[in-house]
Amino acid sequence: MSSSSVLLSSCPTYASTPNSRLQSLYSDVSRQKHSNPTSYHVHVDWWQRTLEELVSRGWQTETTNPYKGKEIAPQDVVPESQSNKLVFGARRAVVDRLRYDGVGKPLGLASTIVRALFLFLPPTETNNNVLVKAELQRTRALVPLSQFLASQQSVYDPGWLPYRIASFLVGKPLWWAMEQLDIVRSEDAYSEAEMWKRVEGEYVLLKLVEHAADAVDACSGGLCLADRLYTVATFRKAFGSKVLPGVSLSETDTRVLLRYLERDRRIVVQDKDAVKFVTDDHGREVTAIDRGILELKTAVANLRDQVDRLHGKIDETTKRISAALRQQQKSIALGHLRFKKSLEDVLTKRLGALQNLEATLISVETAAGDIEIMQTYEKSTATLQAILSHPSLRRERIDEMMDALAAANADARDVDEAIKTGGDVAAVETGVVDDADLEVELNELVKEAEREKAEAVGRTAVDRLSEVKVPMETPGEGQIAAREVSAQLIAA
Repeated sequence: MSSSSVLLSSCPTYASTPNSRLQSLYSDVSRQKHSNPTSYHVHVDWWQRTLEELVSRGWQTETTNPYKGKEIAPQDVVPESQSNKLVFGARRAVVDRLRYDGVGKPLGLASTIVRALFLFLPPTETNNNVLVKAELQRTRALVPLSQFLASQQSVYDPGWLPYRIASFLVGKPLWWAMEQLDIVRSEDAYSEAEMWKRVEGEYVLLKLVEHAADAVDACSGGLCLADRLYTVATFRKAFGSKVLPGVSLSETDTRVLLRYLERDRRIVVQDKDAVKFVTDDHGREVTAIDRGILELKTAVANLRDQVDRLHGKIDETTKRISAALRQQQKSIALGHLRFKKSLEDVLTKRLGALQNLEATLISVETAAGDIEIMQTYEKSTATLQAILSHPSLRRERIDEMMDALAAANADARDVDEAIKTGGDVAAVETGVVDDADLEVELNELVKEAEREKAEAVGRTAVDRLSEVKVPMETPGEGQIAAREVSAQLIAA
């Protein structure tokens, strides 16, 4: 299996699809949009999920490498982290990258993937909005990179690209009529090469951007003031490897993500190179205090990197000294030792400066936090004063209401006593039996029941006694035996 097929096979959409189905998905179905819309949309959905999965895995590394096929130095090779993970590069080279063993290349890729995935296509001189579709405005699966970065409106705003919406609603019927008269060419009349010329470019995969934004939002909760401030570079370093599994964002991806977070999610605000996380609509600007804290934070981070590099150089120099001594090269070892001492002196100075800057950063951040606390106190005081100034909370109004409440409670007690007294009188007049009389009658019924029970036990004992056969004995002995039996029966 070729390397491209191995890579594609690891994609879930390929792994779960048999080759017979892949052959259908790799065929040109652009003409089925109206004749078989169900199959067409299933086809489009599969390609959309496939492209999103492949792009998010860094699949475009080779496709977007401008040095591919040239003899270059290893250090000039574009690393994987530079390939876009949120932006799809629509180029004819994608067709070759999608070659799959036993299936071949996808046919009609420009029409079935790019056009069918609802791209915002730029108008041309000869074909103004000929490829614009209704699905374009409804789903926005792909958005041109330049328009995404430049637009001031959210991609979820119904007024997004109103010109294109109007072009579709108004111009499409007219264009269809012109097609019927052969005045202009139909969409299906364009060749694959012509179609690629119209769709080639960079497009933002909106669904991947949404996933990345969710990951950033989940990691940004509960941050202190300094932790809410970043430069674009430090933002990429902090979040670039957390938003998508196993890959890091490129510089273009970072720009796209920051634009989406600021314009559409409204959880960050960016001013040139400064990025600030915000929690509400208040403070949606990068102030001078924010810039000062960010500069201190950046200086501390740079010093820490210098300290780490100095530690690495000192360790490396120590190893060189040991190697020179093992080889009896004392002069070389002495030179390395002098260099090590110089590094240690620089390290001591850097550590001192780092401690001072860290202490200053803590002090500045504490003071800035105190400002926020005082602002919160002011808002709370103003709110409490506004509540207390309500007419219902004036002292004379409170006294009046309390007196009225006491009078109402007294009236309620009077009504309750009157109802109770009236109920007792009504009970006497209607001959209601007293509870004491009922209790006496109940006790008598209980005693009568106990007497009946004792009489029943006695009758049972006599009946059992009459059934006993007494042996022929002397009169005295027979009477004694009878009394014993009777006693036992009664006891039983």
